[in-house]
Amino acid sequence: MKYNPLGRTGIDVSEICLGTMTWGSQNSEQEAHDQLDYALSQGVNFIDTAELYPTTPLSAETYGDTERFIGSWLKARGNRDKVVLASKVAGPGRPHIRGGAPMDRAGILAAIDASLSRLQTDYVDLYQLHWPNRGHYHFRNSWGYDPSQQDRNQVAEELSEILETVGELVKDGKVRAIGLSNDTAWGTMRMLALAEQKGLPRVASIQNEYNLLYRTYDLDLAELSHHEDIGLLAYSPLAAGLLTGKYLDGVKPEGSRLTKNGDLGGRYQPLQEPAVRAYVELARQHGLDPAQMALAFCLTRPFMASVIIGATSMEQLKTDIAAKDVTLSQDVLDGIARIHRLHPAPI
Repeated sequence: MKYNPLGRTGIDVSEICLGTMTWGSQNSEQEAHDQLDYALSQGVNFIDTAELYPTTPLSAETYGDTERFIGSWLKARGNRDKVVLASKVAGPGRPHIRGGAPMDRAGILAAIDASLSRLQTDYVDLYQLHWPNRGHYHFRNSWGYDPSQQDRNQVAEELSEILETVGELVKDGKVRAIGLSNDTAWGTMRMLALAEQKGLPRVASIQNEYNLLYRTYDLDLAELSHHEDIGLLAYSPLAAGLLTGKYLDGVKPEGSRLTKNGDLGGRYQPLQEPAVRAYVELARQHGLDPAQMALAFCLTRPFMASVIIGATSMEQLKTDIAAKDVTLSQDVLDGIARIHRLHPAPI
């Protein structure tokens, strides 16, 4: 396993991160513990969760269960010092989480204490803002994204309040480092500027979607990562399972995420199928597992701090972690580049 620096924090994280958002809906507590045990045995030291999880499907009834499963595992194993634990505070829009209110000081303070209680730990290593109050182009929102409607004064006030609050958490020892998620180049640079002006914690990472079908990070954010030492934590590197090829030709495997989430968060639509088919065929032409090719490609990106994998079975987990040992030939990389030119934004 290769380990990468988490920004300028001095924390090193495995290039494969264990994602957890199916635990509590598609996976039982015992299955979650089994996944954690196996991942650690393979050198994974990085676990990502959120107060929102599980999300397959998202519900008020299961809210927080994923953190509870991790907490019971940490307590049973007594190995908190062996893992880098990341969680997130939810942004606005979920009625069952603080009434759907935007992130503010009171909400963040309540959220971290609740997360620490569920996780049965005194601190998280990385605390991330799950999505910004002001809106964003992620979650398939790019087609109607219009930042001209944002209130400049309100945004400025909210960013200052949020950064000052997470700064308190760092000072109090509840959080070691802070990160963003589903954010933009401007939002990240603004947070960096505020941190420098006010002597507050510096953003260490950005957790955004990145995969062969969705590569917006290759542009402005890649430049930001290079100059500011902020790594990408790539979520959905298999595009919610599309890139395995298991959903081609309308197939819906029993128990799969597609049977729980009707359109895979907007990804499952006709434009994706030609691109997925091309990537799957490329992998098979070169004797590669399509999932491992997709993950190995993510691992080649210079801005990548860690690739977040998620699995509902141990077989999937073993396949995904083994992608760390896959080296893509130049022919494969050239093939990926050709397909990307033909299908630059299929989801």
